[in-house]
Amino acid sequence: MGIKDILLNLPEVSAPSERRLPFKDKLKWTGIVLLLFFALGMIPLHGLGANSLAQFQFLSIILGAEFGSIISLGIGPIVTASILLQLLNGSGVLKFDLTSPDGKRLFQGVQKALVFAFIIFEAMVYVYTGGLAPNPGGSSLSLVLQLIVGGVLILLMDEVVSKWGFGSGVSLFIAAGVSKEIMIRLLSPLSSSGSLAFTSGEAPVGALLALFYFFIQGDFTEVFANVFVIATTLMVFIIAVYAQSMKVELPLSFGRIRGHGIRWPLAFIYTSNIPVILTAALLANIQLWARLLQSRGFTFLGTYDPAGVSTGFVSLINPVNLVNNLATGTLNFVDVIPRIIVFTLLMIGGSVLFSLFWVKTAGMDARSQAKQIMSSGLQIPGFRRDERVVESLLDRYIPALTVMGAVTVGFLAAFADVMGALTSGTGLLLTVMIVYKLYEEIAQQHAVDMNPMLKKFIQ
Repeated sequence: MGIKDILLNLPEVSAPSERRLPFKDKLKWTGIVLLLFFALGMIPLHGLGANSLAQFQFLSIILGAEFGSIISLGIGPIVTASILLQLLNGSGVLKFDLTSPDGKRLFQGVQKALVFAFIIFEAMVYVYTGGLAPNPGGSSLSLVLQLIVGGVLILLMDEVVSKWGFGSGVSLFIAAGVSKEIMIRLLSPLSSSGSLAFTSGEAPVGALLALFYFFIQGDFTEVFANVFVIATTLMVFIIAVYAQSMKVELPLSFGRIRGHGIRWPLAFIYTSNIPVILTAALLANIQLWARLLQSRGFTFLGTYDPAGVSTGFVSLINPVNLVNNLATGTLNFVDVIPRIIVFTLLMIGGSVLFSLFWVKTAGMDARSQAKQIMSSGLQIPGFRRDERVVESLLDRYIPALTVMGAVTVGFLAAFADVMGALTSGTGLLLTVMIVYKLYEEIAQQHAVDMNPMLKKFIQ
């Protein structure tokens, strides 16, 4: 058996026999995986001693992880493998024929093999560089094996959601982590020390409760800071929903049925949240690597002190909380403004780069879309039925939407991070987009189940 045969026969979650699963079945499997994700996040690594990654808990949201638990790797290996494969395919180092079923299967097989490799590699790095160290006298190998098991479980759960549920597991895990963080940061009655705020006399962690606490105390600086945090979160939510709803609709007609047609929608944010997930995960991985390498004496990526203050390159990719600096009077324009500009440009540039790659690898380019339109029996009104005509029309819109949508989401993510939303700004933006997409998919699935004629048309 050759390498190609192995790649095409890697273990996977079997797809359902039905072409379209019923709404209730999809909802059931999505809910089961979500509950399992939260349950795994509460299982600590057996034999874990020092957890140096705890100070990077804010990065765990983007990585869909819970540092110190069995799922400490989160979606990191999946996203890293996807980034590497897209770069190799986009640069021409590896070539996959994504227009054929065998080419797609080979691409997915290589991606899964890379995921397994990164699961093992990252598990070893986390443990042997001291990020997740064993107890004195404990076994490092035991921690590595537990992390590998958790990484494989995340991979399998991602496949279950992709094939049996709504959306993808990667998106679902990010949305779940961010939603939990928002609820804690908004409504938690506990103080930073873990005691009940109203009995200990300390300020609550929840911004909404802290707002009333500081108002009673007469500390209007903190009142302003909490109001601005809540307002920023709402503003990002509204802008993201509005941007998601923007579309360019192309009028198409059925070639064999005169007088009947539809509008083919092209979303303004054409590649959705995928490029931002890849960019944010890449920057999060760099920060984690900087911390792990620092523990071994390598500081070329930058350093972190015990309080989490960064220097070097990682300080440029670590967003500055502008509102908090203003409220506390610690704003240094000479230091902060360049960092904000560099961080924003990295988010926008990374989003555009991965958006361009994603259009090619996901079959969203003009040629692939033209084939899909033609196979549906549609054509452009007033033109002869020719795939090249449709492709020419789509070429006017798709490249522009790819770039403009990526610039928009990259800027929004950076803006939310810098302005200090209730959670990671990037995570908040991703969650809004993920939930909106889930809503659209659930609404479409529900409509199909309720209308037998529509179900026959789609199938």
